[in-house]
Formats: sequence, C-alpha cells, structure tokens
Amino acid sequence: MNSKRGFIALSPLLVFIILYLVTSILARDFYKVPITVAFLISSIYAIAITPGTLSKRINVFSQGAGKKQMMFMLWIFVLAGAFANSAKEMGSIDATVNLTLSLLPPQMLLAGLFIAACFISLSIGTSVGTIVALTPIAAGVAQQTGVSIPLLTAVVVGGSFFGDNLSFISDTTIIATQTQGCKPSDKFRVNAFIVVPAAVIILAVYIVMGLNISAAQTVGDVSLVKVLPYLVVLVTAIVGLNVMAVLTIGIALTGIIGISIGAYDVFGWFSAMGTGITSMGELIIITLLAGGLLEIIKHNGGIDYLIDQQTRHLSSKRGAELTIGGLVAVVDLCTANNTVAIITVGGIARQIGEKFGIDPRKCASLLDTFSCCVQGIIPYGAQLLMAAGLAAINPIHIVPYLYYPFAIGIAATLAILFRYPRRYS
Repeated sequence: MNSKRGFIALSPLLVFIILYLVTSILARDFYKVPITVAFLISSIYAIAITPGTLSKRINVFSQGAGKKQMMFMLWIFVLAGAFANSAKEMGSIDATVNLTLSLLPPQMLLAGLFIAACFISLSIGTSVGTIVALTPIAAGVAQQTGVSIPLLTAVVVGGSFFGDNLSFISDTTIIATQTQGCKPSDKFRVNAFIVVPAAVIILAVYIVMGLNISAAQTVGDVSLVKVLPYLVVLVTAIVGLNVMAVLTIGIALTGIIGISIGAYDVFGWFSAMGTGITSMGELIIITLLAGGLLEIIKHNGGIDYLIDQQTRHLSSKRGAELTIGGLVAVVDLCTANNTVAIITVGGIARQIGEKFGIDPRKCASLLDTFSCCVQGIIPYGAQLLMAAGLAAINPIHIVPYLYYPFAIGIAATLAILFRYPRRYS
C-alpha cells in the first residue's frame, strides 16, 4: 500500500483526534465538543472516503458496530446501568461506602482501593468486571471524603489493568501466549518482572498521596443487608462467573432485598433499572460509532499500512522489541480493544521474534503490557467509558490520574532498552 492511500485510510482517526482532543484543549473545555458528535462526524467522513457503493460502505460500518465484541460490551453496559442504579436507589452504594470508610483509615483509601482493584482483576481476569464492581463505591467514597472523583475512579481503572495484564484467565494473556507459542505460567513470570515493580511504586505513590486525605465528616450507619448485593457481585466475580451472569444476579438481589426492606416496590425497582439503562445511552452510542469507524479504518487497509511501515526498517533486537510494542499500541489505539490488537499483531510479532531471536515469553509479555497500557488511557475505550458512565464524569478527566497504565508502559519500554529481565532477553 502506498503512503498516500495508507494516510487516507488512517485519516478518520486523525479527524476524531482533531475534533475532540485538539479542539477541546484549545477551548480549555472538554465539554465543548461532545465525544458522540466527534465520533459521528469522523464516521461520516470515514464512510465518505471509502471506495464502493454507499450501501456497501454502510454495511462495512454496520458490521464493525455489530461485531460480537461490541454486542457483548453493550450487554454489559445495559446490565451495569440497571444494577448500579437499582443498587443506588435501595441504598446499597451508601451502605457500602459507609462500610469502606469505617474499615479503612482515610490515609489508606487510595492504596486500599488500588489493592482491591488489583486483587479482584487478578482473580477474575477482566478489567471491565472490576470497574463495574468498584467504580460506584469509589465515586461514593469521593463524595463523602471530598477527594477528586476522577482520581478515585482512575485508581480503580489502573488497578483493574493489573489483573487484565497478568491474570492466567485474562483473554489478553490467553491470546498473547497462544500467538507466541508459550505457556501462560511462563509469560506470567516474565510479565511480573516487568510490571510488579511499577505496581509497587504506584502503591507507594498512593500511600503518600493518602496522607493528605482527612476523614469523612460523618459516617452513616452500615446496613449489611444493603451491602449484600455488592458483596455477592464481588464474590461471584472472583470465583470466575461470567460478568453478565454476575450483574444479572446482582440485579435480582437488588429487587429481592430492596422490595423486602421497603426501599421501593416492584414498579419502583423497574423504574430504577430503566433509569440506569437509559443513563448508559451515550456509552452505547459511542461504542457503536467507534466500532463502525474502526472497522472502516481496517477495511481501507489502515492497520496493514501501520504494520508494514513499522516493520520495514528493523535491524536489531531492541528495535524489534520496540516495534512489537509500538505495533500493538498503535493498533489498540485504532481498534480500542486490546484483545483485538493482540490478535491482529500476534502473527507478525511471532515472525519478528523468530527472526531476531526474541524469547516468546518476553514477546507475549510485551504484547500484553503495551496493549493494556494504551487500552487503559484512551478515553474512547470500553473501560474508561464504563468508569466515566458509572461515576458520572467525562472520560477525559480520568486520563491525567491514570498512573498505573502509564507506569507499565514506561516499565515495558525500560525493559526493552535495558534488556530486562536478563534471563529472558
């Protein structure tokens, strides 16, 4: 593919960045251009520059929007909205926040939330499930203590990517090891050498930052029966139940407990669920538009062009490893899905690894770590959209506080430059 055609294929992403990020920065207001409008204009432009009949172009866009990964995310958005609001209406969030504030000293709130997110995500292997479980609690704690809501939300998002990156049952771990031909346990050891020091440093940062947090003015009564839906959601998630089943059980419990304690009647429960589902409308629209836009970019050869450009001038092992990390990062930027990014780049990464003698275990670790780094900081990724929706804030406001995703990106880059860990380099 020639450079002109490759640039044109990628230009819809550039249009989105200019419309949303650049314009918002210049205006000093990230609410000036709604992210939905930025995606809509970019999508119209993407369809306009695509060859073929209009119906064919729209079909390509629709296929991307309707992919099974997108539909899965929409189901989670709907169920998460229903659970979060029905739990809120029956008092579960307030009760869980009060329990958290009574158990954790204020100085350990940041560190405690980070550890909880790391543990849960490592247990369940998914960042989305962790974010769904902890973000409403983090937002409630922020309101009670006066801590920044974007900061506490970012603590949860960051910790959720600890397990997304390392867990044996994470889809990114499974795909990365399959494409590179190594065992998840071997990849875990290499990956841990790279990212655990970063996690320890970020934990120390949160401990220091927490020293300035004062206790809440008043901590309300803890009603354990109201906390039960969140406890069940956490436990069922940790034992490995599918996130959709977890949320369905949570919704059922909010109905049973909420009606039995008189928080609402059956129609009040239905109304709470309906309001929660409706509140996820913007996230659903963004997900559909992003899925279609990114499919158009792929259809026009944008992904292939990126891979071709980045692999053309390789000459050293360090360069090869940096290229693998750069490839999966850029493809994740273009697809907003770290699993898809690893699947897309995995084959070419293995070829590069074999040519330059890169250990497959380190190759798999780099694929997973760089993809999680980018996925954890893009404001149009499912994780940040979900967290922003549950915390009722703009996703871009979370980005400056995402210390852990940035830290693992730096750690992975240093591991390449300084040939670390030595045994696998």
